[in-house]
Amino acid sequence: MPHPEFSATFAAMNQADLDRLSSGIRDVHDFPKPGIIFKDITTVLSDPELFHLAISGLIETAGDVKIDKVIGIDARGFIFGAALADRIGAGFVPMRKKGKLPWQTIGKAFALEYGEDEIELHKDALHKGENVLLVDDLLATGGTAGAAVELISQLGANLIAVSFFIELEFLNGREKLGDDVRIEALLKY
Repeated sequence: MPHPEFSATFAAMNQADLDRLSSGIRDVHDFPKPGIIFKDITTVLSDPELFHLAISGLIETAGDVKIDKVIGIDARGFIFGAALADRIGAGFVPMRKKGKLPWQTIGKAFALEYGEDEIELHKDALHKGENVLLVDDLLATGGTAGAAVELISQLGANLIAVSFFIELEFLNGREKLGDDVRIEALLKY
């Protein structure tokens, strides 16, 4: 497994902890299709110490800013986001795929390698001026996260950072999020 680069943002986490997180990720070759190496985080999630370390690292991405709401992107972002929100005393907001939220929503379509998808947020999920941390497990091409950033902006919330457990830098996903968005990733490959 290639050794990832670690963000300097995570000063409270020592290199040994970051190495433990990295070694806890399982590479699955040819999933979901030939030629792809999938970063399987279920091995981190199932280990209580590694999961605790991952949430601790993601908490640091907010810095000293009080966060009112943590938004988790469907579906693995729910896992990280809900745990993080609980630990810092913030509300949790699920950002879901189209048609999955039960009330009035705003949505944003985005391009995928093989077509198009759409994510939605309840219209009343965020309030103007609230400090928001957007969380997901992985930044790849940036389509989903870019759409999420636009929805947060439409509702007038203050986006503190977009935080990922893993970033696949070679896919250049940061480019779709814009220059004015602070992007953090605990592990970078």
